[in-house]
Amino acid sequence: MKRGTKIRLKILGGIFLFPIFLVICFLLYVKLAPPIDLKSYADHWPADLSFQQADSIALDLVSQMSLDEKLAQMTGDVNKLEGAKLLVNFFVFKKIPIVYSGRNDRLHIPPFAFSDGPKGVVVTKATTFPVAIARAASWDVDLERRVGDAVGIEMRTAGANYFGGVCINLLRHPAWGRAQESYGEDPWLQGEMAAAVISGVQRHNVMACAKHYALNSIENSRFKVDVRVDERTLREVYLPHFKKAVDAGAASIMSAYNKVNGEYCGHNAHLLTDILRDDWGFQGFVSSDWFWGLRDGVKGVNAGMDVEMPFQRFYGDSLKPHIESGEAPLAKIDEMVRRIVRTKLLVITRTDPQDYPKSLLASEAHQRLALEAAEKSMVLLKNENETLPLHLDDLGTIAVIGELADVANIGDRGSSGTHPPHVITPLEGIRALVGDNATITHDNGRDLQTAAQSAKNAKAVIYIVGYRTNDEGEYIPNQNEQPDSTGWGMSGDRPNLSLRPHEIQLLKTALPANPNSVVVLIGGSGIITSEWDESAPAILMAWYPGMGGGEAIAKALFGKINPSGKMPVSVPKKEGDLPFFKADIDSIEYGYFHGYTWMDEQGIEPAYPFGFGLSYTTFNVANLRLASNRLATDDTLRVYVDVTNSDDLAGEEVVQLYIGFDGSKVERPKKLLRDFAKVNLAPGETKTVGLRVAVADLAWYNPQAKSWQVERTRYRALAGPSSRESDLIGVPFWIH
Repeated sequence: MKRGTKIRLKILGGIFLFPIFLVICFLLYVKLAPPIDLKSYADHWPADLSFQQADSIALDLVSQMSLDEKLAQMTGDVNKLEGAKLLVNFFVFKKIPIVYSGRNDRLHIPPFAFSDGPKGVVVTKATTFPVAIARAASWDVDLERRVGDAVGIEMRTAGANYFGGVCINLLRHPAWGRAQESYGEDPWLQGEMAAAVISGVQRHNVMACAKHYALNSIENSRFKVDVRVDERTLREVYLPHFKKAVDAGAASIMSAYNKVNGEYCGHNAHLLTDILRDDWGFQGFVSSDWFWGLRDGVKGVNAGMDVEMPFQRFYGDSLKPHIESGEAPLAKIDEMVRRIVRTKLLVITRTDPQDYPKSLLASEAHQRLALEAAEKSMVLLKNENETLPLHLDDLGTIAVIGELADVANIGDRGSSGTHPPHVITPLEGIRALVGDNATITHDNGRDLQTAAQSAKNAKAVIYIVGYRTNDEGEYIPNQNEQPDSTGWGMSGDRPNLSLRPHEIQLLKTALPANPNSVVVLIGGSGIITSEWDESAPAILMAWYPGMGGGEAIAKALFGKINPSGKMPVSVPKKEGDLPFFKADIDSIEYGYFHGYTWMDEQGIEPAYPFGFGLSYTTFNVANLRLASNRLATDDTLRVYVDVTNSDDLAGEEVVQLYIGFDGSKVERPKKLLRDFAKVNLAPGETKTVGLRVAVADLAWYNPQAKSWQVERTRYRALAGPSSRESDLIGVPFWIH
């Protein structure tokens, strides 16, 4: 070959290889770029600033800023390069990187560094806890605080300081795709769990963000749906848990995509200013949900939307002409920037309670905590003839049936998708626990007759059925898989509340083959069981149980733990027993009743009531008494009950306090949850449990008077192990 030809080929090869080299370099940059050193900004400010000090400094900093610097505080820092980095991370590496906002090195103002994570930190390999609704099933506030503490540690270790994982949208209907990210159907339980996780996370100087404010509980239509709601229902049903998050000190609120009464949440002044700031006194900042959370910059400014995420579309340069015209007043811009900077300064200057080495990510201690959370989330729904726990000394062959038995199934992989170092599947957990004590066979259940034969040949059968990550979860347009012929498989809202048709047929076919069978349900909210449950002696609700979930399931099945979970959602016998729900809808009205309040009002008996869950032991709740049965409006109701473990196995019971509104002159639910306590009892032990509720928390919202009012009338204090009327004992009391 001639020398000139060789040179030309080398040049052509270089031209061809150079773009590949650049792509490789960019991928390495995306993969290896270190996070911003947030604490370096703290050196420029006094330590442990008080609110007043931070506010004064923020006011001074705003006065020094140019308009461009102010506007930069109000948007995410995602420029074209960072945008490409974000997309490559999401589509190539299947994760979302830390997203920054408001970095100003001239004035030493730190950015906030955002990571999502309702079940754990998403920006790096970290601990995956059970989903939030599973942790709600524990009804264990202290446990949730410890989970928050672990998440706060891993957030800081990962280089983030803004946690978007406090999802407290009310579960109005179990078909909602992101039910798994929330704490269930009841505002009180939602609020208590949210306050706990916020407390744990923010102990590590991480800003907790409560989302999605408000009434965001239809996933597929979240970008367009207009939720119509009257003021009383809004205040009493759909906002109390957000108020508890604010009272717990949440640094930030994230607005929802949807409209409320005709106005998008991102520029809804009634939500963002009238209620959040004027009524509740919220002093943190509000950020938009991402990409489509803001639709109009002028409306956003005037409503009090502080930060547009993750980049500028309607804020930034787009706002300048509106500022000049006075449509978006500069005084409002200054106040928004002041809130943002003040919040960041309060966090960045606070003394850390500990160091945050990389070894804390998915540490052994945090993995043990994830396992504990999974164990305490298990809800025993049915246990005829003491089918459970299974006893290894009685078993020869155990058949594990179902495709999900051998799947690392930890829940939604959208914005809450995590990256644990490993996941213990149910089959792995069962095999590890059983060891050589029995023979474990696995049948995927695809062939119904083969599965029935496997069940018949075994001494005991464990069915693992339920949902996969693409059956429910976040709805991402153009990214969801296509549904199959039965409507399943595209994420978002569920097509129905039953199992997939094949799994229903599997259970109908195979359950009768062996009476020593248990069904383990995997999923993100209630699952209707009425098509097959008559043939199932035992049913265990396991949710999406996190990275240690397979071990927790095995321990529950074989009695190494005593299930203590309680349902945070009502499960109907049929879907028609619930309020109207439609995944693709432009407008919907949210009424005053849903969940157990709806079923109480309609006289409907649920399959599994809110607050329900069995145990391997028997508890009795008795001797309910009050410290006083006549109270003033500024008093606190104090209730005492005796709880006895009348069996020979230690266990935990959740005692729930409901208030009945027997004498009310206005429409009220039959009863509302107002306190709960989890108590551990040895065999034969009795403990007195104290429960309490402030009389102010029994008020109703009077929309005409625009105020909360406590009726001076007769009420009932109801206590027991679930919301079911037959499970509750009650005594009357009066407020005068």
